[in-house]
Amino acid sequence: MTIRDWPADERPREKLLDKGPQALSDAELLAIFLRTGLPGQSAVDLARCLLGHFGSLRKLLEADHTTFCTAKGLGTAKYAQLQAALELSRRHLLSTLQRGDALTSPDHTRRFLASRLREKRSEVFAALFLDNRNRVISYEELFHGTIDGASVHPREVVSRALSHNAAALIVAHNHPSGVAEPSRADQQITDQLKRALALVDIRLLDHLIIGDGETRSLAEEGLI
Repeated sequence: MTIRDWPADERPREKLLDKGPQALSDAELLAIFLRTGLPGQSAVDLARCLLGHFGSLRKLLEADHTTFCTAKGLGTAKYAQLQAALELSRRHLLSTLQRGDALTSPDHTRRFLASRLREKRSEVFAALFLDNRNRVISYEELFHGTIDGASVHPREVVSRALSHNAAALIVAHNHPSGVAEPSRADQQITDQLKRALALVDIRLLDHLIIGDGETRSLAEEGLI
């Protein structure tokens, strides 16, 4: 029996339109993305197999090109579609921040930065440049490093902030280990950045550490 033969309230697409995407399981959402299954296997059945193969929806979404394409029923076209969908989601989060005050939307800010940095295999240091009303002007990844760290140069951060005519910054970097505990080096570079930016009357509002499923705020912990 194909999905078309299922009762209307059990078909993923119709269920989504009737009850909203939050009502669907991971397999049902993935089935809508896949659109078709394989001979003798519906899109939902294939989705369940893929979730079992990768171990979770997150691991499937974060798989690299080679790993993704080794799974039966997937390929380069699906990989490209998925990456496009993920990037649309990230850009939607950024546009949400750009419409309002980043400080009054801490959850959006954290989700956006986590979506950009959590999957990185090496350490990346990034910044959100804000105007005098704390609205996002731009997001930039400024420094890339190894699995153990990235060299951050306050002078370059100040230069980029001035080029954007920013009034304030929120900076962030990921810990590829998955542990979001701020290190002594994190605290030191935060202090250096705060002093350097203050010389040109730019505020450092926060430094977020992105781990695996956890984000730590140095501002919330009284370290800025």
